[in-house]
Amino acid sequence: MSLLTDWRDEAYNKDMNTKEGQLFWGNYFAIEKGIYEKLLEKPDEVVTGTVKELAEKYETNIKIMTGFLDGINDSLVKANPIDDMTEDTEVSLGFDKELLYKNMVDARADWLYELPQWDKLLTPERRKELYLEQKKSGTVVREEKKVGRNDPCPCGSGKKYKFCCGRK
Repeated sequence: MSLLTDWRDEAYNKDMNTKEGQLFWGNYFAIEKGIYEKLLEKPDEVVTGTVKELAEKYETNIKIMTGFLDGINDSLVKANPIDDMTEDTEVSLGFDKELLYKNMVDARADWLYELPQWDKLLTPERRKELYLEQKKSGTVVREEKKVGRNDPCPCGSGKKYKFCCGRK
């Protein structure tokens, strides 16, 4: 089994309504926040290494580091091969700042997108723009197509709209 499968099997089977689940995720989110604080301090420095080396660097275990890599992967300039990585797989944490911010907003991770380190990276105006852009991207706007008098009736009768449902 891959590291990613191990992580997902354990993490996604934790019920947040139980004490065990709350402890697990509380611990994970605290470690995740600490890693992001360090990464955002030096955003232009691309951190690389094996999964095992990064786990040691950020003082966590390989399973938690796998979860972190799973979470940040969509925000990286070049995605890591997380599906089949082992502890000896070389990975990179070179992230796109704006994409990372938007993905944190999408994940509703306010403890991450409100970190003070963002103040040095993105202006408050830009963060607000990215926040609104991300929120709007999840909103589905359904356009109502107006039926013309001579168009086929949308009820499926085969008649023109004006002789069917369009009658007054």
